[in-house]
Amino acid sequence: MTDSTSLFNRHRPRLLAIAYRMLGSVADAEDIVQDAWLRWHEVDHSTLDNPEAWLVTVTTRLSIDSLRTAKAQRENYTGVWLPEPILMAPPSTPEEIHEFADDVSVAFLFMLERLSPEARAAFLMREVFDVDYEDIAKALDKTEAACRQLVRRAKQQLQQSPPRHKVSRETHHRLMLGFANAMQRGDFHSLYALLSDDAELIGDGGGKVPSFSSLVGGKRLAQLFYAGQRRYRDALRVEVALVNGQWTLLRYIQGALESVQSYETDGQRITRVLVQRNPDKLARIAASYSPN
Repeated sequence: MTDSTSLFNRHRPRLLAIAYRMLGSVADAEDIVQDAWLRWHEVDHSTLDNPEAWLVTVTTRLSIDSLRTAKAQRENYTGVWLPEPILMAPPSTPEEIHEFADDVSVAFLFMLERLSPEARAAFLMREVFDVDYEDIAKALDKTEAACRQLVRRAKQQLQQSPPRHKVSRETHHRLMLGFANAMQRGDFHSLYALLSDDAELIGDGGGKVPSFSSLVGGKRLAQLFYAGQRRYRDALRVEVALVNGQWTLLRYIQGALESVQSYETDGQRITRVLVQRNPDKLARIAASYSPN
């Protein structure tokens, strides 16, 4: 392995992290990093003062261009577009777990869809990857002042989203276990008790399978989950797994992954459910994870 290959591979996880948070798609993120790899081999490395900064800049610019195209395509997407969920090995320390789960959660990535490609890049580089404004300016080919303004406006836009409650990982896990158990048993009263009155469900079927774009009301959601158990009975199985750094429910029907369900909570009850049902976006998890 050459030194240049070793150097690139050392930074590959960071580049993938940037591209995935920009695009919300594993395949697209991998394509971006592969493109960055090709460009890495075309450049004279002796001219680079900071190879990591160069790689981050190239990856960011490629991601911005790709996201511009993706946003145009998503305007014609059937129903609501949700990010592709991914299984990730959990970080080793409590601090890393908290930070990781917050900035890569499906809810966070879905919220970032409000932003323009450049605003998303500036916000992620500053708020998630802690990049200096000087380096952000180089990556985006803008002035530092313009980048500061992009970040400030991005924060203002994101503040218009529903409030995100800080809930401990243990509390979230306990709620997911309780909800999974109630769903598996078809216990309507327990399901209803764990849902807030104004809980919302948002689904992504991609036009390939039926899915609710939006369903509001704790009772309506409880009825939906209860009806699923009554319909499939023993063919339905619910697993709790770490997806995008958070405890998430994987629902299987007759052994096949039917949905990945990400839950937001205020610490006591569930406030929102993001349900990924698009088979294309479930394929990686279905291939790599089997129910116990």
